Amino acid sequence: MQRKRHGWLRSPREASPHRRGIAAIILGALLLGGCTTFSHDGGMSTVAAVAGDALHSDVAALRTPEEAAAARARTRELLRRSLTAGAAVQVALLNNRGLQAAYNELGIAEAAMVEQSLPPSPTLSLRRISGSAEIEIESQLVADILALATLPARSEIAAERFRAAQLRAAQETLRVAAETRRAYYRAIAANQRVALMSEAASAADSAAKLAARLGESGSMNKLDQAREQAFSAETVTQLAQARQQADAERERLIRAMGLWGDELSFKIPNALPSLPARPRNLPTVEMQAVARRLDLQIARIELDALAKSYGLTQATRFVNLFEVGPAGKTTIDKPTGQRIRDLGFEAQLQVPLFDFGGVRVREAEERYMQSVNRLMEMAVNARSQAREAYRAYRSAYDIAAHYRNEVMPLRQIISDETTLRYNAMMIDVFALLTEARQRTAAAINSIEAQQSFWLATVDLDGAILAGGPGATGETPSLTSVAPEGADAH
Repeated sequence: MQRKRHGWLRSPREASPHRRGIAAIILGALLLGGCTTFSHDGGMSTVAAVAGDALHSDVAALRTPEEAAAARARTRELLRRSLTAGAAVQVALLNNRGLQAAYNELGIAEAAMVEQSLPPSPTLSLRRISGSAEIEIESQLVADILALATLPARSEIAAERFRAAQLRAAQETLRVAAETRRAYYRAIAANQRVALMSEAASAADSAAKLAARLGESGSMNKLDQAREQAFSAETVTQLAQARQQADAERERLIRAMGLWGDELSFKIPNALPSLPARPRNLPTVEMQAVARRLDLQIARIELDALAKSYGLTQATRFVNLFEVGPAGKTTIDKPTGQRIRDLGFEAQLQVPLFDFGGVRVREAEERYMQSVNRLMEMAVNARSQAREAYRAYRSAYDIAAHYRNEVMPLRQIISDETTLRYNAMMIDVFALLTEARQRTAAAINSIEAQQSFWLATVDLDGAILAGGPGATGETPSLTSVAPEGADAH
């Protein structure tokens, strides 16, 4: 009954050769699209490999309640002990919500890849026209033939861009890890400064009280009394500033690790890690940076995708839109009531009357060469940044080692000799206090040197491995300069 009422809904036997041809095209497209699926891990394998090699840590995209619960349990276990730098990084990789957002971006990129790999959906259009003389029902099935023809190239481009998205997620992982390590070392150094300033403030307060008693007995003039009291007041102010700085550094570490609530009571060591016995020797630091930096790998992938897009532009320079499909028309003869069915096909072609493709090709060539030059600039900058980071690392190590091997041992000798002379009543208490102040200042400088070394270590790793924002400056995006419509049909 339905076929009799709508003559254009025919059985497969009654289908015209045109309809069978278009059906074959659509069926082939559907079979081709059926091979495209999402990866089992959402593209996290590349991120996990980079994190395991560079950080010796695990990463996880928390997409289910079970995964989130497992991450919380792992975090609690790590926070029970005094945090090491590696443990702080692991906590950040499990809890930092900004990093999880980057992993969500990776999932979005995978969805875009799958979408670009699918054949275009055919369009079914129905039109009903009624009037006093006849009722016309027209059906049209349209398939974008050009999109089907360029599907392999578009799929390849989409896969390249997904690979770049994986490396961006890995780069963000390294950035979060570096930020956490920096915050970790700064927090420990800040606590060390607070401890030293507390000792200095206590000594200064004792000196001020002693000066006041000596002034009452007439053994010290007002000028010397005022100097001791002023020094004590200044030391108290410096202690307050050191405590505020320690609180701020701890909060930075908390933000980097993504902690809140009862997780904030974690403990960190009282002192920075000792310097390594010898610094790294990296004679090929430039080569390592060029070969391993993720921002350069991303740029190379984007350039390859841009080159493929340029080839696609060449293929479609003369045809911007080509759609073909069967067209059917049913006419009802009013006097007899008989349905008359006419079958055929309809094609639409946009004719480039003014632009024969030369403008698009020229623009694509210029954009491609622009991206090539930007990639070369990034490589030159990467070499320079790696050299600069390594020099800073070696300099920081030499300074910190100098304090460890020369300055602090000498200050200890001076302190011991001063104490002996004070016990032998060869010097007064103020000479002893003065030496204590100098020893405290040297200790603070030594802590600053150690902190600078560990921060330089983080920066060196970033210059060799990560690049990009937060490590070596902004990474230019090459896909942002892709030709308009280059990856479209």
